[in-house]
Amino acid sequence: MADRPGVEVEERRAGDAAVLAPLGDVDMSGSPVLRDAVRRALSEKPGKLVVDLEKVSYMDSSGLATLVEAMKIAKGSGTNLVLCSMGERVRAIFEIARLDQYFSIVDSLDAALEI
Repeated sequence: MADRPGVEVEERRAGDAAVLAPLGDVDMSGSPVLRDAVRRALSEKPGKLVVDLEKVSYMDSSGLATLVEAMKIAKGSGTNLVLCSMGERVRAIFEIARLDQYFSIVDSLDAALEI
Protein backbone atom coordinates (compact mmCIF):
# COMPACT_ATOMS: atom_id res chain seq x y z
CA MET A 1 0.00 0.00 0.00
CA ALA A 2 1.38 3.42 -0.96
CA ASP A 3 1.87 6.10 1.64
CA ARG A 4 -0.95 8.60 1.57
CA PRO A 5 -0.52 12.23 2.62
CA GLY A 6 -2.07 13.08 5.98
CA VAL A 7 -4.17 15.89 4.56
CA GLU A 8 -6.72 16.40 1.80
CA VAL A 9 -7.75 19.85 0.61
CA GLU A 10 -11.25 20.73 -0.55
CA GLU A 11 -11.07 23.54 -3.10
CA ARG A 12 -14.04 25.69 -4.09
CA ARG A 13 -15.10 29.20 -5.10
CA ALA A 14 -17.39 31.54 -3.18
CA GLY A 15 -17.92 34.67 -5.24
CA ASP A 16 -14.52 36.25 -5.90
CA ALA A 17 -12.90 34.12 -3.16
CA ALA A 18 -11.06 30.84 -3.50
CA VAL A 19 -11.71 28.72 -0.42
CA LEU A 20 -9.33 25.96 0.64
CA ALA A 21 -10.41 23.65 3.43
CA PRO A 22 -7.69 21.22 4.52
CA LEU A 23 -8.79 18.07 6.33
CA GLY A 24 -6.21 16.35 8.48
CA ASP A 25 -2.80 17.18 9.89
CA VAL A 26 -0.79 19.86 8.11
CA ASP A 27 2.65 18.51 8.91
CA MET A 28 5.78 17.52 6.97
CA SER A 29 3.89 15.01 4.83
CA GLY A 30 0.70 17.06 4.46
CA SER A 31 2.05 20.55 3.88
CA PRO A 32 3.10 19.88 0.24
CA VAL A 33 -0.54 18.99 -0.52
CA LEU A 34 -1.71 22.31 0.95
CA ARG A 35 1.12 24.17 -0.81
CA ASP A 36 0.04 22.77 -4.19
CA ALA A 37 -3.60 23.74 -3.54
CA VAL A 38 -2.55 27.27 -2.53
CA ARG A 39 -0.45 27.71 -5.66
CA ARG A 40 -3.28 26.42 -7.86
CA ALA A 41 -5.79 28.74 -6.23
CA LEU A 42 -3.52 31.80 -6.44
CA SER A 43 -2.69 31.10 -10.09
CA GLU A 44 -6.35 31.88 -10.84
CA LYS A 45 -5.93 35.38 -9.30
CA PRO A 46 -8.89 35.34 -6.89
CA GLY A 47 -9.82 38.54 -5.09
CA LYS A 48 -9.42 36.68 -1.81
CA LEU A 49 -7.96 33.37 -0.66
CA VAL A 50 -9.61 31.89 2.43
CA VAL A 51 -7.97 28.97 4.21
CA ASP A 52 -10.59 27.34 6.42
CA LEU A 53 -8.73 25.48 9.17
CA GLU A 54 -11.78 24.08 10.96
CA LYS A 55 -10.85 20.46 10.20
CA VAL A 56 -7.13 20.78 10.96
CA SER A 57 -6.34 19.41 14.39
CA TYR A 58 -2.55 19.66 14.15
CA MET A 59 -0.08 21.87 12.31
CA ASP A 60 3.70 21.88 12.61
CA SER A 61 6.36 24.33 11.44
CA SER A 62 6.16 23.08 7.84
CA GLY A 63 2.46 23.96 7.82
CA LEU A 64 3.25 27.41 9.21
CA ALA A 65 5.93 27.84 6.52
CA THR A 66 3.40 26.88 3.84
CA LEU A 67 0.99 29.55 5.04
CA VAL A 68 3.75 32.17 5.31
CA GLU A 69 4.70 31.37 1.71
CA ALA A 70 1.01 31.65 0.75
CA MET A 71 0.84 35.07 2.43
CA LYS A 72 3.89 36.29 0.48
CA ILE A 73 2.55 35.04 -2.86
CA ALA A 74 -0.94 36.43 -2.15
CA LYS A 75 0.44 39.82 -1.15
CA GLY A 76 2.58 39.96 -4.29
CA SER A 77 -0.42 39.25 -6.50
CA GLY A 78 -2.79 41.63 -4.68
CA THR A 79 -4.89 38.83 -3.18
CA ASN A 80 -6.19 39.14 0.38
CA LEU A 81 -5.36 36.00 2.42
CA VAL A 82 -7.66 35.21 5.35
CA LEU A 83 -7.40 32.27 7.76
CA CYS A 84 -10.51 31.16 9.58
CA SER A 85 -12.01 28.64 11.98
CA MET A 86 -8.80 27.74 13.82
CA GLY A 87 -9.07 25.26 16.63
CA GLU A 88 -7.32 26.02 19.91
CA ARG A 89 -4.26 23.84 19.18
CA VAL A 90 -3.63 25.44 15.79
CA ARG A 91 -4.28 28.95 17.11
CA ALA A 92 -1.77 28.32 19.93
CA ILE A 93 0.93 27.48 17.36
CA PHE A 94 0.27 30.76 15.54
CA GLU A 95 0.39 32.67 18.82
CA ILE A 96 3.61 31.01 20.00
CA ALA A 97 5.26 31.86 16.66
CA ARG A 98 3.65 35.34 16.86
CA LEU A 99 2.25 34.83 13.38
CA ASP A 100 -1.19 35.86 14.59
CA GLN A 101 0.14 39.42 14.34
CA TYR A 102 0.77 39.09 10.59
CA PHE A 103 -2.17 37.06 9.32
CA SER A 104 -5.78 38.11 9.03
CA ILE A 105 -7.47 35.52 11.27
CA VAL A 106 -11.22 35.38 11.88
CA ASP A 107 -13.49 32.98 13.73
CA SER A 108 -15.69 31.70 10.89
CA LEU A 109 -15.88 31.15 7.15
CA ASP A 110 -18.77 33.61 6.94
CA ALA A 111 -16.63 36.29 8.61
CA ALA A 112 -13.74 35.54 6.25
CA LEU A 113 -15.95 35.91 3.19
CA GLU A 114 -17.28 39.27 4.46
CA ILE A 115 -13.85 40.89 4.76
